[in-house]
Amino acid sequence: MSAEAGQVLARQRHPGARHWLVSLAVAGSAAAATTTVAQGSGHFHWWAGFVLIPGALIAASGGPLLARGGGRAFAGYVVVCVGALVFATGALLMVGVMSQGWPVMIILPCLAVAGTYLWRPAHPLARGLHRAVALLALSGAILGGTFQLIRAGTVDFGDTGWWGAFMMLAGVIVLGNAAELTRHRMPYRLQAITLLAGPAVVAFLLGLRFLRGW
Repeated sequence: MSAEAGQVLARQRHPGARHWLVSLAVAGSAAAATTTVAQGSGHFHWWAGFVLIPGALIAASGGPLLARGGGRAFAGYVVVCVGALVFATGALLMVGVMSQGWPVMIILPCLAVAGTYLWRPAHPLARGLHRAVALLALSGAILGGTFQLIRAGTVDFGDTGWWGAFMMLAGVIVLGNAAELTRHRMPYRLQAITLLAGPAVVAFLLGLRFLRGW
């Protein structure tokens, strides 16, 4: 009986150990690849390793929690996202491109928030608010990507108030989620729709004003 119990415990520990090994291997490979690229770029800043390596370890520590699923998956997701953001900061510093790649600091947090869309609350009101926040974060990531393209010289909008388009998009997203709440019968539905629709209309009109240059 004791031998069988030991085998069962060993089998239970094995998946967790495997997840840790995979997470550490991915983190180590990412750190090594980034260091190699930085050394080959001619702008290697070794001191950025004190940011890069902790970021890789933080992300690796969240991997096993994320792989287990269940209630711990969300905590693991948050830890992985925090570690990835720290790692990206270290990578930009190590290669010496922070002045050109700073929009990444907008893109990554926004993508992290947008990724929580998969965790959908059961209550319709909480689900609608969460969906609005996740979609707004996705539009923020697109905004960061636009900044990156402008910084790289790929696109040039001139003197137009192009950011107004993103304000209009944000208004449409919030207004669409407010309209979706009309399908559900729940307390405080009218108040919730009003609180969403009001700022959405204001944001849309302000965005239109900036875009048209009124």
